[in-house]
Amino acid sequence: MRRLPVVASQRASAEQLRRPLTTERLFREQFLPLYPPGVDLATLRSTDANPANNPALLFVAEETAQLFAKLAPEALSRPDLELDFSDASVHRLSAALTTECREQLLAPAPVGKPSLFVHFVSHGALYLGAVAVKNHGARFVLRNPLWETSVELTSRAGVATLSPFWWLLRSWSDDGGATLADRYRTLVEVPTEDVDSWPILAPVGRRLPRLGRVRYDLLYQHLKQHLPELTDFGADFPPPARFEELAFRFMEFDLVGEGRLLLLRGQTRSGVHLFWLNQSGFIKAVFFEADPTPEHRVAIGPTLQIELTHGGKPVQHEMLWWGP
Repeated sequence: MRRLPVVASQRASAEQLRRPLTTERLFREQFLPLYPPGVDLATLRSTDANPANNPALLFVAEETAQLFAKLAPEALSRPDLELDFSDASVHRLSAALTTECREQLLAPAPVGKPSLFVHFVSHGALYLGAVAVKNHGARFVLRNPLWETSVELTSRAGVATLSPFWWLLRSWSDDGGATLADRYRTLVEVPTEDVDSWPILAPVGRRLPRLGRVRYDLLYQHLKQHLPELTDFGADFPPPARFEELAFRFMEFDLVGEGRLLLLRGQTRSGVHLFWLNQSGFIKAVFFEADPTPEHRVAIGPTLQIELTHGGKPVQHEMLWWGP
């Protein structure tokens, strides 16, 4: 088995630092040359490399993940980075994936050898899969080459086939958008939340009237009157000045999850803001771009379906009732 080398202490060239490294370019330049000539990638990605569920092959994936946990901190020049196969370790790893480290890993390798970046990503993909397997009951679905291995996760959102390899490539590319931590939280942690253990905030049958004039003080008074069980907005709820900037046209309120969470829905000229609060206050928010009119609509069940209009076209978003 190939071992994960340690990054050499050299700086990337100015040209390397300037060039945009998209996800497609990283894959095409770093990984595509390592596939057999003329390979059909769609077929490769749909072919199970371990149809008999041979435990020896699964052990190879687990051993590779353990090797990554041991050597990645030094490769990232972060000897304090703890990779203990916990969910929190994915968030710590995500914070360590800086552009400077990426450029060091992309430093030219000896002729005929893969870059350190290839070693890091291919090993790291298996570490991410192993964390999901250990903590959330996912299972490895092996592929050849091994970095194409996916994990199958069953949750309240259904059965999903996840590709940690692409999480890493996208998270480290210039066009990837979300961080590795964001992807792991959204695709693994949130769908597997133990929501049944959350305390009830208020009876689900209670109706909270719409707030037509939205200011921080008026919102506080409104909730104090109609939902006295909520005693605090929480430290991370938007402050009064931010509320003024958003200029909400109105705000709607829904108790979701059999009354475990309060969902606040506010529409502005630029879109729709959703805020989730529990007994301790704010826990998360999401924003969808939308036209000022017509008003958005929400259907609430095991999932939330948000219907709105953006650029004059109808758009629908769906997520779990406890948010993305």
